[in-house]
Amino acid sequence: MNLDGIPVWLFFVGTIAIVMASAEAGVRMGQWSLKRAEHETQAPASGVSGAMLGLTAFMLAFTFGIVAQRFDARKSLVRDDASAIRGAWLRSDFLPEPDRAESKRLIARYLETRITFASEGTLDQVRTARAETERIQRRLWELARANAARDMNSDIGALYVESLNAMYDVDAARMAVGLQQRVPFGVWILLFALMVLGMLGIGYFTGIAGSPRSKAMPILALAFAAVVLVIVKLDRPSEVRVPQQPLIDLQAFIRGP
Repeated sequence: MNLDGIPVWLFFVGTIAIVMASAEAGVRMGQWSLKRAEHETQAPASGVSGAMLGLTAFMLAFTFGIVAQRFDARKSLVRDDASAIRGAWLRSDFLPEPDRAESKRLIARYLETRITFASEGTLDQVRTARAETERIQRRLWELARANAARDMNSDIGALYVESLNAMYDVDAARMAVGLQQRVPFGVWILLFALMVLGMLGIGYFTGIAGSPRSKAMPILALAFAAVVLVIVKLDRPSEVRVPQQPLIDLQAFIRGP
């Protein structure tokens, strides 16, 4: 299940509401339990609430690790993309004319398309860019196949084909890591379930202790919401964009002085 349709701000506000409501529900449960079972002690409730908060912290760290690792992979793939495109552009020099000029023109267009949609592309622009990218890939492969057919034993032709394959492999990896992979829906459910249970435990401990509601509870809610906000932003490529500087530098190299 894809959660991209939910606005980022709704995750932030919703987390605050969930934390505050869970804590309040826990307080009422604790007060109700204290009235009916005065022998209820604070120590067990304190231990349970501490354990639940520990599990919640672990789950937050686990989820943050997923998105942080994927963000690093996206940055690494930009460098790999620039390297693969550079190799294909340089090896196209070995093609005979007019295929050489067409190949260089297509690769330059391919690079420009990637920079544009990766830096500022909306969902519709991404779809258009993907169609353009696939069109260029098919045409480049037709040129490689035609030249290979002229000389099946050409080492130069094999190098050019190898560079195209590397370029296509990086493109597939960028699509998978950048646009298709997300934090699994089950992880979100578990994360919020542990958050609710942890706050219920804190509220319950407050209730059976007979102490007033802590004024620091909104601060704790804001802290949870801030961490969830960072996770959501890192999970969505449109929210936190990876710098495309390696591709921009390559574009300047291709255009020349």
